[in-house]
Amino acid sequence: MKKFLLCLLPAALLCAACTSEEFGDSVKGNPDLPLILDPVQDEDGDRTVFELLNLDYPGLESVKALCEAGDYGNAALKLLQYYRERPVYNPNVNLLQTTATATEISYADQASKDGDYRFKVYEYVDDNGQCWSFKGTDGNIDWGLIPESMDEESEFKYQLHRHQWMIPQAKAYKATGDDKYIQAWIDVYFDWLETFPCPEGRVEDQNLNPQWYGLQTSCRAIDQLDILSYYVHSELFTAEILTKFLVAYHQHIESIYANWWHDSASNIRLSQEQAVMLAGIMMPEFKRSAEWFATGKEAITSQLTNQFNSDGVHNEFDPSYHLGAVADFYNIYKVAQVNSKLGEFPSDYTDCLRNAAKFIMDVTYPDYSMDNINDTRSARMTKSVLTRNLRQYSEMFPDDDELKWFAYEGLYGTRPQSTLVTYPVSGYYIMRNGWTPNATMLIHKNCYDPDRTGLSGHNHPDNGHVMLYVNGRKFLPDAGTMSYTDPDYYSTYRSTEMHNTITRARANITSRKGRLLKTESSTGYELIVTENPAYDDLTHRRAIFFVGGKFFVIVDEAYGTAAETVNLNFKLWGGKGKDADGYPVSGKNYTVIDEGYGAHSTFDDGNNIIIKSFAETASTFDSNTGYYSNEIGQKTQRYWYRMDVAKAADKAARFVTVIYPFGAADTYAQQNITAEFIDNTPGNEGTFHENGVSVKVVVNGVQYSLSYNLN
Repeated sequence: MKKFLLCLLPAALLCAACTSEEFGDSVKGNPDLPLILDPVQDEDGDRTVFELLNLDYPGLESVKALCEAGDYGNAALKLLQYYRERPVYNPNVNLLQTTATATEISYADQASKDGDYRFKVYEYVDDNGQCWSFKGTDGNIDWGLIPESMDEESEFKYQLHRHQWMIPQAKAYKATGDDKYIQAWIDVYFDWLETFPCPEGRVEDQNLNPQWYGLQTSCRAIDQLDILSYYVHSELFTAEILTKFLVAYHQHIESIYANWWHDSASNIRLSQEQAVMLAGIMMPEFKRSAEWFATGKEAITSQLTNQFNSDGVHNEFDPSYHLGAVADFYNIYKVAQVNSKLGEFPSDYTDCLRNAAKFIMDVTYPDYSMDNINDTRSARMTKSVLTRNLRQYSEMFPDDDELKWFAYEGLYGTRPQSTLVTYPVSGYYIMRNGWTPNATMLIHKNCYDPDRTGLSGHNHPDNGHVMLYVNGRKFLPDAGTMSYTDPDYYSTYRSTEMHNTITRARANITSRKGRLLKTESSTGYELIVTENPAYDDLTHRRAIFFVGGKFFVIVDEAYGTAAETVNLNFKLWGGKGKDADGYPVSGKNYTVIDEGYGAHSTFDDGNNIIIKSFAETASTFDSNTGYYSNEIGQKTQRYWYRMDVAKAADKAARFVTVIYPFGAADTYAQQNITAEFIDNTPGNEGTFHENGVSVKVVVNGVQYSLSYNLN
């Protein structure tokens, strides 16, 4: 499940949508290309495809007549001619405007005999930065040639069989017209099919047969539709190649039928259902197509509620997987639309996606960047990726002028006005003072995910966590995910104390049952109050005041029967400045720890913050350096601080934290910030009040009385 986005990413990067009329010859290609039939090596195999096809399907009349006459060679020629002309439209492919990046061409060149059969397998590369070679000692492909360093990397063995180099290779062929790319695809793909024939029935063990397990099969099946569109007009794509390709494609879809993923709400199941749905629409010539379509349509429709909570957030609580899931449904929407099948879906199909689309808009920072929320890798969530997807959403919901404004960077539509947005079913809360890059924005994560335990899954155990963006800088970036396979990195980066929240004795929280207690908007501040029973004997309540759209006051209360040390954790910004792309680089340290209280930044661009924490009862303070990760295998050093309170069984550990943006670093000494609780009398410190809280904050001589009442 964790690499689901790799399969979905092509769908997330769809070209601008077109109607079926707009595709025209860009999809149909040139029907006058010579039809070359290779000598039939396997006469029975050549006939197999005609047993799978519905020869009564419109357009196959001449194919049927030749089959009835026993002339399968010419029937194959007619079938190829039909596939070059058929009125089935693929919105993923525009043959008149195909381009291939230098990276895609590099992948294409490596995935050939001359390139030593170096296949793109996820992001794995050798010591020279090249894709790993699968060239055996005899010069042919050795599919079992697993590099020694990858021997324990199970994900490498799975990703290999998703054939992630084949779409770049097909694009390279169409962009350059060089036959070497399609020839390399023919050599490799049909060698793979011969090496790993489709098993009958159920595949029970992904370690023994990873080639036809889970995502591997559905990823290939989805990509093969695009591959057919790119290659079918080539002279090297012969009638024999077509018949073998169609038989293999049919095997893929039927293998999915025999191997439905056990969790109907999982991303893997959705990928399988997407593959079957697309097969039913885009391969209508098969006898089984009507059943594929009916099965896929019913499954995909029900998946809208399986995959997304009622507030629109994906059930993995991870924006990257959310993006991929929406892209899946969008892809189906476009394929159905251009092939006149959209009318067969429920009328509210797209309406179910509206909140899902708005969620991506709301958690994207004003400079079109994303944080490392859960397993999201911010380095991959580039501005181009986000805006491309947002524009697809805007196409589905043309009446939403705010979505249009954000998708098109203010060129069209109406600037959003919301400053406080909640997704209370899932547990995401966003506070901001604007939508332009110089705005301030805080994301609070307190998910309701009661079935999740431990460190597994894509939703990290970080309830109560906050992330902060100010004027283009991520001041409290999420820890991210350094590794999926290294057990130390895996457990460290996911752990609760790696996030900006409360822990008990630095242990991971044991419950993710976050709930919203209150929101409030007044003339002086906006407020969110949430709670989570983080441990069996300790509940964490967090109130966040956004005062005057300028600074934040966070009030934390940990109450319950626990008699234990309670930790307030803050993991800070990268301390080495930023390069042109906004990523930290070596150089001056821009973080100063204020011993006993917090920290402040010293960036030389006039964009800085102070973060100060105050405990109501006796506390200790600790700080050191740690890391966060924007991408697998990469990490950036940063500082952290922790404030500890020894909580008594009949008391609460209570903290007030002020996060105050200020300008030039040399004005830090002029900033004077204090905070204290004012709802307990002397001698009653640490008393928890179920109905609310009151604090006094003084910033540069200005006093703010902040409180809430749940009654």
